[in-house]
Amino acid sequence: MARKKRRSRRLTRPLAVAAVLLMGFLYWKPIHSYLHSRSEVAQRRAEVRSLAAQQRALRRRLAASTSTEALAHEARRLGFVRAGEHLFIVKGIPAWRRARATIGRNG
Repeated sequence: MARKKRRSRRLTRPLAVAAVLLMGFLYWKPIHSYLHSRSEVAQRRAEVRSLAAQQRALRRRLAASTSTEALAHEARRLGFVRAGEHLFIVKGIPAWRRARATIGRNG
């Protein structure tokens, strides 16, 4: 009877270890997949937050740019004038500024 118990113990331990290893092997792929998916979700959430902030900034910018003052300012920047106004184009401003700066240093 003692021999049977020893033989039984000799077989039980390796079988238990093999069973644990088999379970670990079978659970490794789903756990790895879960952790990878969780990481991907975290990255996507961060991307969504960034895009939402960008969208809010663009909406504010759009609201500001559609005001009458903003449109008038942009039209003037593009060279448009109102009815009855005259457009004057002044050339040589950078050269004039350089000459004036030279006079200021020498004077």
